[in-house]
Amino acid sequence: MNLVELEQKIKYEFKNKELLKKALTHTSYAYEHSIESNEKLEYLGDSILEFISSEYLYENYPKLKEGEMTKIRADVVCENSLYKLAKKYDFGSFLYLGKSELATGGTDRPAILADSVEAIIAAIYLDRGLEPAKKFIIENLKDEIEIASKNVGQKDFKTVLQERLQIHGDVKIEYIIINETGPDHDKTFEAEVRCNNKKLATGKGKTKKQAEMKAAEKALEEM
Repeated sequence: MNLVELEQKIKYEFKNKELLKKALTHTSYAYEHSIESNEKLEYLGDSILEFISSEYLYENYPKLKEGEMTKIRADVVCENSLYKLAKKYDFGSFLYLGKSELATGGTDRPAILADSVEAIIAAIYLDRGLEPAKKFIIENLKDEIEIASKNVGQKDFKTVLQERLQIHGDVKIEYIIINETGPDHDKTFEAEVRCNNKKLATGKGKTKKQAEMKAAEKALEEM
């Protein structure tokens, strides 16, 4: 396994190569070879990731309220987001996995890949300090943060639509996922909102919830 190739992919060269190797060592491999796994690095990386993303939101999105910043951070610092980042750099090809994990598709398991991102963040921090870890986080998650910041207000669209439609009495409102496109780590969903079985609008999003919110927003625009 050529870890230099991974360093080139993430644009960071480790002074201590053992830190990178440890960050990629799953518990299944560690158990088989009686060495330390990346679990403690994951723990540290998770804290660094939350701190840096919180600081970035505070400094770059001054108009957001506390609850909105918390929601954005939760949307970005999540398994799906980190899984996509791991897939971007093909972390799965560099992981040290035990025989059982290799046999059952561990190289593409979202939880394992997401954990490896947190572990590598911690490894970068221990290798050269906070600044390069911050650089890695911001460069790779700023676009996700921007998207989440634009969608943060969408939490109200379904509620507003429901209130508008039920103003004269109870109605049956349904949200149905009518299409899914793209690979598992980067899907786009299309949702349709119906009222009493009548189609009102459709919307697309990177999650089912976002697609439903977009459909509700479009329905409100057309009312």
